[in-house]
This record gives sequence, structure tokens and C-alpha cells, in this order.
Amino acid sequence: MSLPALQALRQRYPASQISILARPWVAGLYARESFCDEVIPYDAPRGWRGINAKRRLAVELRRRHFDCAVLLQNAFEAAVMARWALIPTRIGYDRDGRGWLLTHPIPVPRPGEVNAHQRFYYLELLKRAGLIEAYSPTAPIRLSGALAAAEAGREWLHNAAMGDWVIGISPGAAYGGAKRWLPERFAMAAVQLAAEHDASVAVFGSQTEQEMCEAVRTLVVSAGVKCENFAGVTTLPRLIEMVAACRLFLTNDSGAMHIASALGVPTVAVFGATDDQATGPTGDLSRVVREAVECSPCLLRECPIDHRCMTGVSAGSVVSAASELIEIQK
Repeated sequence: MSLPALQALRQRYPASQISILARPWVAGLYARESFCDEVIPYDAPRGWRGINAKRRLAVELRRRHFDCAVLLQNAFEAAVMARWALIPTRIGYDRDGRGWLLTHPIPVPRPGEVNAHQRFYYLELLKRAGLIEAYSPTAPIRLSGALAAAEAGREWLHNAAMGDWVIGISPGAAYGGAKRWLPERFAMAAVQLAAEHDASVAVFGSQTEQEMCEAVRTLVVSAGVKCENFAGVTTLPRLIEMVAACRLFLTNDSGAMHIASALGVPTVAVFGATDDQATGPTGDLSRVVREAVECSPCLLRECPIDHRCMTGVSAGSVVSAASELIEIQK
């Protein structure tokens, strides 16, 4: 969701060196983008445990003589790092008690001042700081190089004997169980769609989600559909390529959802505990399926009652949304 802001920075400063300080698990995403000249890994432990590693990194940044730090994240820690690095211009939202560490503390938008989606929060920071004059209120999030990624992904899927029409599934969600639709319903929806389009199914997830993804694979295979479980065995760049080659993607609110949507892959996302208006997929090739219940969105990691926001979503409703997207592509 930070991509539009970083793309806007590159457009505004086409000749500038732009370095991204990023955690290892997202570094591979930024490194592929045209706005990025360099990714600097940031693997210091969180909180006070990582104080020495943070100081060492700040010293390294100081030696690089950066002119400006744009802090898209809200963390106090980010402002401390930029101050320790003696970066002369430090821009970020004035929140979390860090305003005194910034040379340009930017007022936080009040509720209703900007569009609810998170990408506009980052774009508004640049606008209020005077780095950009304006931004589109409707432009979707898009990764550059999607076509090249899809070409590479098709080769990976071909090597796995997946065929030309592949449905991707991401049944996990790192935030917590409250965001997860039922694995058996992912399998049901995928089996029906695969039968209609003579497709195979690729299941994606993290190492910790391998067991859940294997359960989905088993259900799909038992219905006579070709399915492979790639959970825990793909790097982020490889995941981007394989997802880009999918013809359809079924997912929870997750990192994989954002990747699929930003690649322009037709994406159906099941939402419950979280707010799709703030963090949902973007663009005409995305659909959100959710069950209207009184307690949603609760933003909780785990459901304290009966998970009704997810159990109320049928496989049929996901198939219907997916079929609509497929029809658009014809």
C-alpha cells in the first residue's frame, strides 16, 4: 500500500537516488520496482533488544550522507533512526510522540479528511509535506513489471505441470485466525471453478501455514483436480512471479491478496474482521466478498465468539464473484 507514494516520489524526483530501508520479508517486493535504486536491509530486533543493531545501522546511514528521510511508517523507532543518522531533512506524521525528532512533523489527517484506504494516508503525507502537488483519488495500486513477472511465473508453473489455466489460493493470514475463511470452502470454490475452466490449483502460504495449505490441497485433489502446495517453498520474488501467472486468485485479507491485486490478477478477497474500505484490494479486477454482521469489522486477531463473519460466507458467493471477474476478461 506504500507503492503509490513511492512511485509518486520517483515521478517527482526522477534523477534522485532513492534507497528503501526495509525488513527482509518485504525487501524483495521493493527491489523489483522502478522507483527503487537500492534496498537497505533492516533486520534489527524490535524494541530495546535491538538497540545496538539500530545504532550500528544509524552509523552506516550517517556515512551515506542522505539528504532526506521520508518516514511512511508511524513508528517512534523510525524517527529515532533517522535522527541518529543525522539526516538533515526528516519528514513524517507528527504522532506517537516523535514530532520533536522530525524536521518536518506533518499533521495527521483527521477522520474524513482523506479517502479511507491506507494508500491515501501515505500519499497525503507527501502532499502535506510539499513533495507532490496532488494525487489521483481513484488510481489503483499496481506493481511495475507485471508482464515480465507473469512470463517467469508461467515457466515455474509449467515446470510443475500446472497447465495454462491456474487458480491461485492463499488461505492463510498472518494477522490472525479472525481473518481466515474456512479452508474447506476455499477448496470447494476452487474445485467448482477449476471444473468450469479446466484449471489446476496452486496453493500459496508461509512456512507456518504449510499444514493448512496441505489440507486445502488434499481436498482439491480428492475432487479430481490437479493441485500443488507451494506454501513455505517460495521466496517473495518467486511468489510474485507465480501469482502473476495465475488467471484468478482467491484469498483472505493478506499480503498475497495485495500482491495479486497489484499485479492486475483477477482477485476475490474474503473479508470479515478487517475493513476492506481501508485495506482492501484495488482496481476493477478485484472483488470483496463479506457477510454483513453486526460485529464486523472488529479488527481483532482472534474471534471471541462464533466467527460468524467468515462462516456466513458461502463458497457459492466466492464462485459468483470470481465468475464475474472471469467474464470481464473475455
